[in-house]
Amino acid sequence: MKALEERIKQDGVVLSGDVLKVDQFLNHQMDPDLMFEMGQEFAHLFQNQGITKILTVESSGIAPAIMTGLQMHVPVIFARKQKSLTLTDDLYSSSVYSFTKQTENQITVSQKYINADDKVLIIDDFLANGQAVFGLIDIAKQAGIEVAGVGIVIEKSFQPGADKIKAQGIHLESLARIKSLADGKVTFMDEQ
Repeated sequence: MKALEERIKQDGVVLSGDVLKVDQFLNHQMDPDLMFEMGQEFAHLFQNQGITKILTVESSGIAPAIMTGLQMHVPVIFARKQKSLTLTDDLYSSSVYSFTKQTENQITVSQKYINADDKVLIIDDFLANGQAVFGLIDIAKQAGIEVAGVGIVIEKSFQPGADKIKAQGIHLESLARIKSLADGKVTFMDEQ
């Protein structure tokens, strides 16, 4: 998605050889127009696949997931990272390690919102090692539901997450695929 790649080049900040900060438009301050375009693109990429729900993890995956749900006219469910007084019983849960925050989180989804008849599309903001996506896949397996695909806003193709997902035979689509963050510069897979 060229508009996303241009925005990453314009406003993304490379903090190290493997960390890209995009808080100006994706995961702190959000650009609603860009989010809407991303939702349209994900809806196009995963059309006609019988998707009944979109599954993401809080919090940075919520905005692109909502915009995709809006385009596909399906509900969006987000896995919670924090314990809630209102979400205590009948939960699917999985343990997820966050490389960026250097913490382990237990993510949870109420059994009330997904069932064996569902076919989910997983949406997330970043894909590096794949921990969040695999946590969501684990929850889908616990619920006995089919994962129709995984949509990622920004894939760090130089890290193993994408290959691990594809190795499981899961349809993966990433809107921006980064080849390298070397020398403080973003290089996309389609660039020389």
